[in-house]
Amino acid sequence: MTSGPFTWPPTTVRIGEQELTVRRAEPTGPDPQPAVFVHGLGGSSVDWTRLMELLRDLVDGIAPDLPGFGYSPPPSPAKHSLGAYARLVERLIEQRFPDTPVHLFGNSMGGTISTLVAARRPELVRSLTLISPALPEVRPLRSAAPVALLAVPGVGAKAARKLYAIPAEQRVGMLLELCFGDPAAVPADWREAAAAEVRRRAELPYAPSVLAASARGLIGHYLLPRRNGLWRQAAKVSAPTLLVYGGRDKLVNPRMAGRAAKTYPDARLVLLPLSGHVAQMEHPQAVARAFRDLHLTTGAAAVR
Repeated sequence: MTSGPFTWPPTTVRIGEQELTVRRAEPTGPDPQPAVFVHGLGGSSVDWTRLMELLRDLVDGIAPDLPGFGYSPPPSPAKHSLGAYARLVERLIEQRFPDTPVHLFGNSMGGTISTLVAARRPELVRSLTLISPALPEVRPLRSAAPVALLAVPGVGAKAARKLYAIPAEQRVGMLLELCFGDPAAVPADWREAAAAEVRRRAELPYAPSVLAASARGLIGHYLLPRRNGLWRQAAKVSAPTLLVYGGRDKLVNPRMAGRAAKTYPDARLVLLPLSGHVAQMEHPQAVARAFRDLHLTTGAAAVR
C-alpha cells in the first residue's frame, strides 16, 4: 500500500442549491468512459483516490464529498436520507455526464446509495461496482454496534460529539482498526495525513450532527417495509454488478456476499479474504483487476 491519500485537488461544483466538493482523476487513455465514486458513512472522496489512479486509462472518474462530509458544506435544510443522497448523485451524473451512462462505484453507505440510483435510474448506470455495500442484515456483526449507536435519536448526536473529541491520532487508530483488515500495513505518512484531516473535521461545528443524521438515514432505510426495502431495490438493478467483499470486514458481514450475489440480477462476486471494509483503499489493485474484467463485458455495452 502506497501513500498519498489526498491525490487530486478538490474543486467545487453546484448541484441546484447544494455545493459539492469533487475530486477528478484526469484520464490518460483514449475514449475514457465516465465514472462516479460514492464514499461511505464518515468517509470522503479521498477514499477512492488510489483506485481512481489505477483506472485512469479506462475512465474519467469523479468522486464527490457528500453534503457535510469531506470539504462539502452540509445541506440546508438538513437532508441526510439515503433517498436525498441518491437524488443528488443522480443530478451530479446528469449535469457532469449528460450524454452517456456512468460506471458507478459505491462503498458501504455509498454502495447503498449507488444501489438506489441504479434501481431508480437505470439509464444513468452502465455498470455498478459495490464494495462492502451496507445492506440490512438479520444478525449484524457486534463490531458494527457503534454505527447503530450513532443512529439512536438523542444518543447518537452525543456519541458523535464524544467521538470528535477524541485526539486525532487515537481516533485514526480506532478507524483503521475498524475498517482495515491489516491496520499495521497502513504507512506512517498516510496516518499523519489522515490525522490532519480528522483534526480539520473536528473544528467543523456541523460534523458530529451530520455523522449522526446520516447514520439515522441509513438505519432508517433498513426499517422500511419489505416492498420498499433495500434488498427489493437491489433486485431491480439491471446494470452488470461487481460485488467486492472483505473476509476481515468488521462492519459488513462477509457472509452477506452470497445473498447479494443471488439478489442483484447480473452480478459477479469477488471475495478478498485479507481485506477489511474498504477494499478500494486496502487492496486497490485487486479491485481494479476485478473492475477491468467487468469492463471487458460492459465497456462497449449499449445504453439500456
